[in-house]
Amino acid sequence: MVHDSPERPTPAPKTDLKTDLKARRGSKSDLPQDDLTLDTSDVDPETSAAEEEEDGRLPEAQDDTSEAIAEGTLSVGHAAIENAVRLAPTSPGVYRMLNAGNDVLYVGKAKNVKKRLSSYARANAPLPARILRMIAATTHVEIVSTMTETEALLLEANLIKQLRPRFNVQLRDDKSFPYILITGDHWAPQILKHRGAQSRPGRYFGPFANAGAVNRTITALQRAFLIRSCTDGFFESRSRPCLLYQIKRCSGPCTREIDFPGYGELVREATEFLSGRSHAVKELLAAEMEKASGELEFETAALYRDRLAALSAIQSQQGINPRTVEEADVFAIHQEGGYSCVEVFFFRTGQNWGNRAYFPKAEKTFTPEEVLSSFLAQFYDDKPPPKLILLSHEIEESALLADALSVKAGSKVEVSVPKRGEKKELIGHALTNAREALGRKLADTATQSRLLEGMVTTLGLRHTPKRIEVYDNSHIQGTNAVGAMIVAGPDGFMKNQYRKFNIKSEGLTPGDDYGMMREVLERRFKRLLKPPEGEAAKAKDNDKADDDSFPQWPDLVIIDGGRGQLNAVREIFEKLGLARVSLMAVAKGPERDAGRETLFMPDREAIKLEPRDPVLYFIQRLRDEALRFVIGAHRERRKEGLREVGLAEAPGSGTA
Repeated sequence: MVHDSPERPTPAPKTDLKTDLKARRGSKSDLPQDDLTLDTSDVDPETSAAEEEEDGRLPEAQDDTSEAIAEGTLSVGHAAIENAVRLAPTSPGVYRMLNAGNDVLYVGKAKNVKKRLSSYARANAPLPARILRMIAATTHVEIVSTMTETEALLLEANLIKQLRPRFNVQLRDDKSFPYILITGDHWAPQILKHRGAQSRPGRYFGPFANAGAVNRTITALQRAFLIRSCTDGFFESRSRPCLLYQIKRCSGPCTREIDFPGYGELVREATEFLSGRSHAVKELLAAEMEKASGELEFETAALYRDRLAALSAIQSQQGINPRTVEEADVFAIHQEGGYSCVEVFFFRTGQNWGNRAYFPKAEKTFTPEEVLSSFLAQFYDDKPPPKLILLSHEIEESALLADALSVKAGSKVEVSVPKRGEKKELIGHALTNAREALGRKLADTATQSRLLEGMVTTLGLRHTPKRIEVYDNSHIQGTNAVGAMIVAGPDGFMKNQYRKFNIKSEGLTPGDDYGMMREVLERRFKRLLKPPEGEAAKAKDNDKADDDSFPQWPDLVIIDGGRGQLNAVREIFEKLGLARVSLMAVAKGPERDAGRETLFMPDREAIKLEPRDPVLYFIQRLRDEALRFVIGAHRERRKEGLREVGLAEAPGSGTA
């Protein structure tokens, strides 16, 4: 989908611009601030959206069908619902079932709320065990009336995402999708990845399934159309072309290696390509290549050849590019082992812009159709829908969903289950991906669970850890000291939970690892003990027994170091009263030899595991991931320090 935002007046370009696109050979020059690989692996998760391309977490299996339901509690639930029926309207609306603790158990919508609630109130009605458990836990019902059933559907989806009721299907790990933006507020437009509100003037192309798909496409577009990716500040400060110009990924508008009309033509071609007119753009470039070759301009012909190859590379990376589908989202669901996987493919301007697997939380008794129906309403709660939505299963309220999404989009949206042709093939391809993604996730989760259970046996833990935090710090002779925390759980590394800590204590002796670790852990756990008001309620919710949210409190803390570091951290834990958190230190082997580490735990002898022990290998992975993250954070801080020093030394800068 392509979006235009309001354009501001563009300043006139400077004169004396060169017209050729030929890449000059020159001396080495520095790269723009957004580097060649667009790597974001060391970005602070607290200040930047996570750019991970991993599938969502697999929810805990919910199988309560054998749970006994007391007759007394069921009658109490029926009585509470009957009381609500008396006051319920016969118009459309949304109802919420709540328990004695005022927790929302279920959010539902109905065309006739009174009629729907009456179906729950009948004592002898043949209802599924899941519904009976919900009724038994209900003590009161809240109702919100709406003007239409369409409004009820949209409100229901919004409330489910906000309240996360136990008995609803829940869409989890929902992130905003990235777009490609070609800016419109500068005479030399920039191409970049964009998330969030589309307020900057320019053309937006997307959504793409993940950051990786955007980065690969931008890199290929730079090779094909030579559009700059640097920031406006970097652009204005150039006196000579940067390395991107030397490697033929930019046409050098910053130093007038190309004139304004020539650069505008490149931008127009890139916009045409992203808008779906790729065939016309490739034909034009092929004609220009032949023309240059006929005129013996072989260097120019080679440039056009390279641009054509870059466009072909984009389309080859996209895999399936349908001939008859211009704009659509494709959804396919596969269920196995009590879990559901929904695979989503995005097609815009006739191009495949990536796919993503989701693992919604749902009880085993939900059918694929029920899961998919609830998933779709929540999925489009904060996203613009395309013109066409293709499904692998026929859902009961497809017409209602189409009406609701049409109202949201301001144009007609079609929801269908294709039976033949290319659209059916797209569904088949998505189903295959859903089946394979769920298989991989089940295998990964089983392996991770076995390793966590092995840690219980090997380390003598009280229970299987759901959250493991690993701490490390990095510095150079005490300067630019940074501490870091990485987090792991049953689904592997939880990168959106990573944190870095800039060491702030002024009284620390340079290189005092004990003091640095003390500051990091005190800041981390004091925040947990006294969280801000908004986080306090969230932490309370996460402690509920029936909630599979990732816990805020760690079960096990691992630090890099030996007995000395362990004792220092132990003092902090005792001071803060952290008796329920297990603690372990990992000391490197002689000559830092991997496989010969020593494990230290409070009040126990040192533990030496066999070099090929899977638990030792798992602990090494945790430690190495913490090391990788903290070194990246340290390099970033050191880079900022060097930048500040350079500015301070510049003539005319600094304090007055």
